[in-house]
Amino acid sequence: MEGQRIAVMSFDVERDAPPYLSTYRGVEQGLPRILDLLDRLGIKATFFVTGNVALRYPDLVEEIVKRGHELGSHGFAHIRYDLVSPRAGAEDVEKSLDVLSSFSEITSFRAPNLQAPKWLFPLLYRLDVRCDSSTAIYKGAPPGIRRVGGVLEIPASVTSSVLRLPTLLQRLIYSLLPQPLVLFAHPWEFTDMRGRISRIDMWYNTGDTALRLLEWALEHLQNKGYRFVRLCEVDALMGRAPR
Repeated sequence: MEGQRIAVMSFDVERDAPPYLSTYRGVEQGLPRILDLLDRLGIKATFFVTGNVALRYPDLVEEIVKRGHELGSHGFAHIRYDLVSPRAGAEDVEKSLDVLSSFSEITSFRAPNLQAPKWLFPLLYRLDVRCDSSTAIYKGAPPGIRRVGGVLEIPASVTSSVLRLPTLLQRLIYSLLPQPLVLFAHPWEFTDMRGRISRIDMWYNTGDTALRLLEWALEHLQNKGYRFVRLCEVDALMGRAPR
């Protein structure tokens, strides 16, 4: 659909602020609030869930699917694939798909910490995962959609903490970003992280403030003519990337 603006809202569903914490307050408290907000705004999102979260909270994963969102894989144990052998990384990917495929067909993937070694894309293609968002424009990935190892690569546009910046800064940033706009956040950001972690980018404007700012951002982009779609729908709406 030529001329329309396309955006993807995605969430990396994992334990709280890995590797710093081992709790799951974000999944337990933040995720239900996110789902309710998306319902109110009529937005379908993509949730990249780790396999261990799916085993621990199957009812919440079922709720993601029930509400019409896309379920994608975020690996099994949230390990960095650039720090392990290809064999260990492949085992983690395959284990995640074994778990998540019991909830829904899995065709989308995002690597933990947005670290995607070259071996990842051929593996995903062999496992019938057709869309990926394991790279990021703010980390040097080229903008736009392209094929890597047969997989459609749709990079994240900005780091998740952008969604917690003051609205004037967010407004400017979104006006400068190329298509498609791919945003992401973590459920733990929608719990109060103050006093739980020392990194300012991981506690600034978290909790209730983060939820209000997310609602503002989504409504702002809708008012600017953006259509929110699931990651797996980007290809059909923006045209196929060359192989």
